This record gives sequence, structure tokens and C-alpha cells, in this order.
Amino acid sequence: MTFFKKTIRDLPLQGETVVVRVDYNVPLTDDGEISDDLRIKASLPTIKYLLARGCKVVLLSHLGRPDGKEKKYSLEPIAARLSTLLAKEVVFVDDTVGDTVYQAVRRAPKKSVLLLENLRYYPEEEADSHAFAKAIVKSTRAKYFVQDGFGAVHRAHASTHAITLFLPSVAGLLVEREYTTISHAMHTPKHPLVAVMGGAKVSDKIAVIEKFVPKADTILIGGAMANTFLAYRGLKVGSSKYEPDQAEVLDRLYAVVAEKVGQSHVDDFLVLPSDVAVASSIDTHHTRSNRSVQHIHDSDIALDIGNESIERYSAIIAHARTVVWNGTLGYAELPEFAHGSARVALTLATHPQTVSIIGGGDTADFALKWDGGEGASFTHVSTGGGASLDLMAGKTLPGVESLLDA
Repeated sequence: MTFFKKTIRDLPLQGETVVVRVDYNVPLTDDGEISDDLRIKASLPTIKYLLARGCKVVLLSHLGRPDGKEKKYSLEPIAARLSTLLAKEVVFVDDTVGDTVYQAVRRAPKKSVLLLENLRYYPEEEADSHAFAKAIVKSTRAKYFVQDGFGAVHRAHASTHAITLFLPSVAGLLVEREYTTISHAMHTPKHPLVAVMGGAKVSDKIAVIEKFVPKADTILIGGAMANTFLAYRGLKVGSSKYEPDQAEVLDRLYAVVAEKVGQSHVDDFLVLPSDVAVASSIDTHHTRSNRSVQHIHDSDIALDIGNESIERYSAIIAHARTVVWNGTLGYAELPEFAHGSARVALTLATHPQTVSIIGGGDTADFALKWDGGEGASFTHVSTGGGASLDLMAGKTLPGVESLLDA
């Protein structure tokens, strides 16, 4: 699929100062260590491309949701990790706009990399402030803007939208790859196409599920979201988390599915778990107990799909040619309730001929930890949770739409 925006390949970049929006909103441990650097590694091809053309590269990112200038959300540790990955010094600048930034960029030689402090230290960032974006441009004296922070392109913020009003703006290699890979899987997939939908809430995923109905051959439902479906179908879900206010939404969904496959085949197309793994509380001391969905006890909390469902889901995935997976199938933070998600990962990894697209956020985090590396077991592990969901749902992405057209 051809990308519809200009990219860094379309610019006369030699020796220029370039501002690059990256997404270094990485998960941190309690003691502030980086627990997963996928997003940092994903930015390397664009940075190296710019350095090879003698550019001065100024990086912008946010981290977390700081309340003011909280030290624990500083990007300084990110600069250190990036420096290691690039095998090159990365200059950390402890501000985002102003004279400190201006002097640091001015003094930096060609082929240097600078990382500015957390964008969200300034409330103007999320307000899509034109003045803040203009101040970034003025402070850096950049010639071009490159959007490579896919995880942030679904938001209209100063560093994703307003800045494009002041600089010629194009996509980086990561944004181009994310957009084209996910779009291709949605619009021209190899069939059978199986969508694996998990996570907590139907309300978060319904737009994507509806988008898959006309395209997919099977949709598998898991996670806490499955509890909402089961309750809607009249089953007792015990003490499990579910959304009681989704009846109208699910009426509409089931009507569309019935129109596609016929009423008698609805449950073969939109597949719910036939059994679940339960515990009486969510902690590491409880082992999983398997329960038919017909016999969930009042005190049970459904925390994963059950053993029978795992086998059924795995068999369906094994026969697919394209699988899009968004949302873990259980409370995967606890190993006892990560069995369903782990089997999905294993099935995909052992069928390399299957095109496997892993949605960002928690699903990507799980898949990478399971993989024990950089996601080599899968075709594509997305760096964007909300962005990948919005793209799959057919929504426009402000941080992409505002770039120069190809």
C-alpha cells in the first residue's frame, strides 16, 4: 500500500537541523528503570537516516502524565539508553523551549543528536498551542519537522499538529511503516483473516470490532471484554468485571453479524469463550480454576479464557493467513492468567507464514516479553496503542493528516 504523505525520503535534508517527534513514552519500573525499549529502538532507522545525511537531529517526546515538572518523568534516562543504542553521544537538554535549547542546538555540530525535556512539562503541549509550537521552532531553528512518534499521532497536540503549521512536515520511516502495514492488513488482507480482540472494555474496542465484521472471517473475543458479551447473552459472570450498559451496542453488532453470516452461524463468526479461568480475588496467591461459562459461581472472577477455549482459539488462529491481535485475553500481568495470551503468541510464532499484526499498548508489551526479544516472532508489533486502534477503526490520525501530501 502506497503511503499518501511525504516522507524524509522526499526532502533535501543534507546538513539541515531537523526536529523529530518520537514516542519515548516507555514503561518504567518502580525505581525508574526502562522496562521495555521497543519504542526507542523503533526510532533508530529514522535517526540514522538523518545522521547519514549530516543532519542535526533534535528529538521531542513526552513521558507519562506529569503534574508539573516531576523529576520521575524526566527524559534524561531515555537519552542515556538512546546513546547506548546509537553508540553515539546523545545530548540531553533539560528544557523544551527557550534559550537553553537555543544555545544547545546552536553549539551542537552536524551529525549530532539532542533530546529535549518532556513535552508534557508544559500544559501548552496537550492544548495544541500554536505559541508553544512556534517557540519550539524558534528555539531549535529547525528547517524541517519529521513525525515519527506513531504512538502519539492520534492526538492533536502542539508537537503533532500545531508544529506542522510552522515547518514543512513529513513522516519518518516508523510512521510510514506503521501506517502502511496496519492499513494493508485492514484493507487487503490475506484470508482467512482472524481478529483477536481482548482487553477490558467493549466500549474501547467496539469501533474496531465493527470495522472487522465485513472484513474478517472470524472474530475471537477474550479478556474482561468477553464478560460483557457473556452477560449480554444471559450468562452469569459472578464477580467478574463487565459493562452492563452495552446492550444497545451489542444489539447493533449482533444484527450486523447476522446480516453477514446468517443467524445460525453468528456464534461461529463472533466466537466467545466456552469456558473461563477464574479466581476469587486478583492476586498472585490464587491458582486458576477452570469453569464452564454455564457454571460460573457468584464469587468467581473470570481472569482468562479457559483451557477448552484456548484450544479452540489456537486451532482457528493456526488456519489463518492474517491475524490482527489487539488486547490480551486475560489478566496477563499474573502468569496464572496469561495462558490464553501466551498460546495466541505461541501459535503465531509457530506459523511464520501467517501475517501477524500485534496492536500496541499492553498487547505489544505482553508479546515482546513473551518473545524475549524485539518481536521477531511476529510480522509487526505496533508501537502505538490508541493510534493503532484508531487506524484500524478507520479514524483520521491528526498527526498524520497534517503532514505534507505525497
